[in-house]
Amino acid sequence: MIDFSGNKFSGFVPDGNFNISLEFNNGDVRRLPAEPFLAIRNIEIKISVLVVDNSELSFNYHLSSTAGIDLSDNLLHGEIPHGLFGLQGLEYLNLSYNFLDGQVPSLEKMQSLRALDLSHNSLSGQIPGNISRLKELVLLNFSYNSLSGFVPQREGYGRFPGAFAGNPDLCVESPRVKCDSGSLPAVPGKSFEETEGPISVWIFCISAFVSFYFCVVTLFCSTRARSYLLQTKV
Repeated sequence: MIDFSGNKFSGFVPDGNFNISLEFNNGDVRRLPAEPFLAIRNIEIKISVLVVDNSELSFNYHLSSTAGIDLSDNLLHGEIPHGLFGLQGLEYLNLSYNFLDGQVPSLEKMQSLRALDLSHNSLSGQIPGNISRLKELVLLNFSYNSLSGFVPQREGYGRFPGAFAGNPDLCVESPRVKCDSGSLPAVPGKSFEETEGPISVWIFCISAFVSFYFCVVTLFCSTRARSYLLQTKV
């Protein structure tokens, strides 16, 4: 388990840093030279993560061992590198409590993944539909991001209770919750009436009128205010 959690690492993770490790980790030795890799069962790969302040995080990755990466509770930002989500041998990945944005990359190659925590970031877009096909996955947490769209019940996310909490623009269908186009949140950038609907507009207008009325009544009921107005007229 590679644990860099709870530090102050800042910057972003460039996708290129995972290219070499991805090539080995896929286990496709046919693309590699015949020697010496065909005879090696336990390959050790060095993965480097370069952050903006020119500091480099390095760790070794063994294809034959259980692997996990924990970069949670740091100051990382930018998009999640697709190369990181291509490590087939990865079983545990925790990127929670950072400032990551962009969309969640496809997870179709991470068939060994057992736990994925991307909570408390600024990820947006829709949920990749292939996550539910990961048979080994037992822990999933996408809570408190800016994810949106519709997650049908047939995708099987019911086995991860609370995984999508704190995403107000995301509708997760369940036996008790049915999603349709009318129940989904409005698209950002719409006008006030389009976003909130005509009822909310009327409530706003009525509230403004009532507030103005009470201000006028209070003004004329005040002895000092009434005397001031009479002196002004004179």
